[in-house]
Amino acid sequence: MLDDIIETHITGTQIAYYIVCKRKLWLFTKGISFENLSDLVEIGKVISEASFSEEKLKEIDIGNIKIDFLKLKDEIVVHETKKSRKLEEAHIWQVKYYIYCLRKKGINCKKGILHYPKLMKTLEIQYSSEDEDIINKFLKEIVEIKRSERVPEVINKPYCKKCAYYEFCFV
Repeated sequence: MLDDIIETHITGTQIAYYIVCKRKLWLFTKGISFENLSDLVEIGKVISEASFSEEKLKEIDIGNIKIDFLKLKDEIVVHETKKSRKLEEAHIWQVKYYIYCLRKKGINCKKGILHYPKLMKTLEIQYSSEDEDIINKFLKEIVEIKRSERVPEVINKPYCKKCAYYEFCFV
């Protein structure tokens, strides 16, 4: 039963929010979203859309996940495009979650690449069996957060000031 919930209802965005802020995750999963009002989110979308426009396998929807693009030469490689490296840990786990989902569907994928076009940097992500255990732990905790009736506490981190949810949490 938990596998069904996870596979149909947990997105890469939720994994990233889990890493960054449990409160943001909870609000987002309750249908409270301020991302459409954020200029920074819009800038990120424009960078993602403008980058790698020549890629054929772009914005791939697989179940509940949406991968920026895939490369299928010698091996399958997940590619994600981000605006900045400030939340890099969340970006890494989002890519690893996409790899996890592909592997759960029987697709052999072992790595991903994070692209930061604005910075002209890339980061190669390797997936390991330990990552699967960590992701399974994340998924169980995300399900608990989603089911909870209590909003998690404000975390007050330096990156909160640029968050789309800032006014909800601090004003």
